[in-house]
Amino acid sequence: MHAAKVKKFKAQLNERRAEVQRLIEISKAGRDPIELDQSRMGRLSRMDAMQNQAMALEIERRRNVELQRIDAAMKRIGEDEFGFCLSCDGGVGDKRLSLDPTAPLCIDCAQSR
Repeated sequence: MHAAKVKKFKAQLNERRAEVQRLIEISKAGRDPIELDQSRMGRLSRMDAMQNQAMALEIERRRNVELQRIDAAMKRIGEDEFGFCLSCDGGVGDKRLSLDPTAPLCIDCAQSR
């Protein structure tokens, strides 16, 4: 893969990493422990708060998975393996990488899983 393309994908990955980290920081309050004081909050409000907390925790989990994928792609860039399928060593494809620069597999290997 050409160095200019790799540089472009690296910039995209760095931008996305910063955005995901910013979103994780912003959403910290939603993951705080739920206040169970019945004199301050009714049962339904506590249930809503617990459901909101569970959703916030799942969103954080997904964002952390995205950070792991970004880190793995950055590692592949550093090792000159970016753009090659981890399964068959073929090319991942510019179009696929344009949609998701963290894609570790070519379309054929991704579909066969």
